[in-house]
Amino acid sequence: MKKGLIWRFALIGATIILSIVFFLPSTPWFESLPYWWKENLPNKGITLGLDLQGGMHLILEVETDKAVESSIDLIVNDLKSRLEEKKIDFTSVKKTGYNSISIAYQTQGVSETIKKLVDDTYPNLTYQSSFPSQFIYTLTGKEGKRIRESSVDQALETIRNRIDEFGVAEPTIHRQEENEIVVQLPGVKDPKRAIELIGRTARLEFKLLDEENEIATRLPSSIPPGEEEKLTKEFSGKIPDGDALLFEAVKDKETRKVISKIPFLVKKQAMLTGDLLTDAKVNIDSRFNEPYVSISFNTTGAKLFDKITGENVRKRLAIVLDNNVYSAPVIQERISGGNAQITGRFSMDEAKDLAIVLRAGALPAPVHIIQNVTVGPSLGKDSIEAGKISGIIATIAVIVFMIFYYRLSGLIADIALFLNIILLLGAMASLNATLTLPGIAGIILAIGMAVDSNVLMFERMREELRAGKTPRASVDSGYHKAFWTIFDSHVTTLITAIVLFQFGTGPVKGFAVTLSLGVTINLFTALIGTKTIFDLMLSRVKIKTLSI
Repeated sequence: MKKGLIWRFALIGATIILSIVFFLPSTPWFESLPYWWKENLPNKGITLGLDLQGGMHLILEVETDKAVESSIDLIVNDLKSRLEEKKIDFTSVKKTGYNSISIAYQTQGVSETIKKLVDDTYPNLTYQSSFPSQFIYTLTGKEGKRIRESSVDQALETIRNRIDEFGVAEPTIHRQEENEIVVQLPGVKDPKRAIELIGRTARLEFKLLDEENEIATRLPSSIPPGEEEKLTKEFSGKIPDGDALLFEAVKDKETRKVISKIPFLVKKQAMLTGDLLTDAKVNIDSRFNEPYVSISFNTTGAKLFDKITGENVRKRLAIVLDNNVYSAPVIQERISGGNAQITGRFSMDEAKDLAIVLRAGALPAPVHIIQNVTVGPSLGKDSIEAGKISGIIATIAVIVFMIFYYRLSGLIADIALFLNIILLLGAMASLNATLTLPGIAGIILAIGMAVDSNVLMFERMREELRAGKTPRASVDSGYHKAFWTIFDSHVTTLITAIVLFQFGTGPVKGFAVTLSLGVTINLFTALIGTKTIFDLMLSRVKIKTLSI
């Protein structure tokens, strides 16, 4: 046997072995393999997509205007602090629209000082107009656009981090349109919990209760769920401007249903926010055997928390997440070290989800679901069965046709076809690719292209045989003359598949992945695999006629 032939057999053998090793985790036999195999060799196979194993398809819309409002709120608070620090006489600094600020003053001599401070500190604010003793500033259009785009990008990363910690295998998360995010979660068994986790804004704030106000003494100890709006209307106009009425949900330990709501009069100004967190994890309270969330602040947060607790001993500090009170403990003493606890009669899942959203960070703006499609596992099972049947029928039809029409050469093409399928599945497993129903269609199309390549070569070989050439010369000439035709057709198909992958989404990408891998592998099996078998056969046996 020639040296070149040995190397080609070694290459084919190595690719087959590697493909089997990578594909094994996708088979039912993987669990029976020894421990050392699972630890040291590939242990991730092909993941089934949303359409094959069921799951969720969500389209979320980010309220980007709210992100602009939040930025304006931060600027308002910062300007107040700067004006107070410089002891500049002003009446008020407040938001007048979702993207504009009003600065009022009484002393006429400070107008230029205020204007210079704003221009120097916030160049992205445009001087809009002036009234007696009042300035109006508006956020520039360019800055507003940047905040909106940034809020969608940040929301995308925050949602991705939450889902990664939630433990969903092979999620699909990408941006769509200007302010939409598409989320696909294959295999999710608790859709309601997943939606709550993804959509929670997770703005954590520490606020003092206003217990000295007369309104606080008139609030009921608890109310039935659903009567929050009624109570809020009852006290409408009586609550001070700097306060707000918030509620804590009390849940039944067994059913986890909300059985009552506790109203609190809370000061609007947040003493501390979740932006300064470094970690959040679930622990178990040894006294009550209930889970709680332990949080840690960074250096700045630790100093601020130490100062807040030191100055407000014997007062109640509400822990507020998305305007819902989780607990409002009494500060017994100064708390140093930058650690705190969030208790709230949690179940273990609720505590875990709270820790996840706190670690992943708050969403920069609220998101709401504009499309929610749940694919059941039964539909996925039917899709798998349909895909299997279509793949088997297509393969059998091709095998029978090739043997009937090309005889022994057709059998060689069928061997290459099996090699193509083995290598394709192995390549997908090595990339941890997600197999979708369109992906199965891509595999079937790749099978057709594999046979098409052999048909081109066989027809060339037939022409050479009719011209009176020997079998060996016919084989060599057939491969040589068909090479560029096969190569060109595969390269153009590959370019199309790459474009589909780059600009397509979801199922289209699944189709593009299998098609591109199938085309690439087909070049190898058609031009090297079958040629190697022909060369081996012609070198070992003296063949006078070629069965084609």
